[in-house]
Amino acid sequence: MDSHSARKNKETQMANLLNGHNLGATGLRTLLAHPPTIVAPGAYDALSARLIEEAGFPAVYMTGFGIAASLLGRPDVGLTTLSEMVDSVRRIVQAVSIPVIADADTGYGSAHNVVRTVRDYEMAGVAGIQLEDQVFPKRCGHMNNKQVVPAEEMIGKIEAAVAARRSDDLVIIARTDARAVEGFESAIERARRYHAAGADMIFVEAPQSEDEIETVARELAGIPLFFNWAEGGKTPPVSLERLQTLGYRVVIFPVGSLLASTAAVRTHLQTLRRDGTPQAAMSQVTPFPEFLDFIGLPEIDRLDDQYGGNRDSD
Repeated sequence: MDSHSARKNKETQMANLLNGHNLGATGLRTLLAHPPTIVAPGAYDALSARLIEEAGFPAVYMTGFGIAASLLGRPDVGLTTLSEMVDSVRRIVQAVSIPVIADADTGYGSAHNVVRTVRDYEMAGVAGIQLEDQVFPKRCGHMNNKQVVPAEEMIGKIEAAVAARRSDDLVIIARTDARAVEGFESAIERARRYHAAGADMIFVEAPQSEDEIETVARELAGIPLFFNWAEGGKTPPVSLERLQTLGYRVVIFPVGSLLASTAAVRTHLQTLRRDGTPQAAMSQVTPFPEFLDFIGLPEIDRLDDQYGGNRDSD
């Protein structure tokens, strides 16, 4: 892309941002219709989402774990509310032009709560919404002491979610946490039933061996599959090439950005505390002018020149 095209692309993205319009709300279906496997790193706020888009990834995953940590400074144990999650995802959607897949936990209640959840998330501009079968309040899928609702209750939620969406472009992702509660075979059976109930994609959370990862793909062949490459979690690391060969369509890396930023900020603050100034750490941070460029100040200045009060008067 030449410099003129790149500038016009950035200007278009900024205009879309200012207008609250997201180009990716319908884009996940298009991505799913074609190879390769979709890699979606986790975003915990609008800035991390923009960094994901800048790095060239085709989609963003809004991580509930990351929202709980960044918004509340607390673990992912069901403390965030529907309104907090919708506000967070709306800001993320407005910051990027690629599809956003959003964690919606348990749907924040029973089937009638799921109807509101789906509609609120859809109005916020998400391309995909993930619902899980845990008992509320839920826990991060890679924590201990989880509980799941009866399969019939989750099936009702999925049917409600499918009926509630206003556009077929919205991808409904059904997650089961039954592996840790009822065993692997139960998780597979729930997955089949959730797909039959209308879920577009199936997410078997936290398989605990490579054999289980392969068995999920084999037993659920023909069903679009979602994989959680949870950094440091219970699932063993597997190469993206292997996951693609097995047929997984979306792979999320939910907390790596959060963990990396935590380490970087901690190191910076330790330097400041030790030395009294951050001077020794300044070579490790993004230069201030570069950061202003990244968050769109030049585009804002151009818009001010064009439409604002900075034009020369006659």
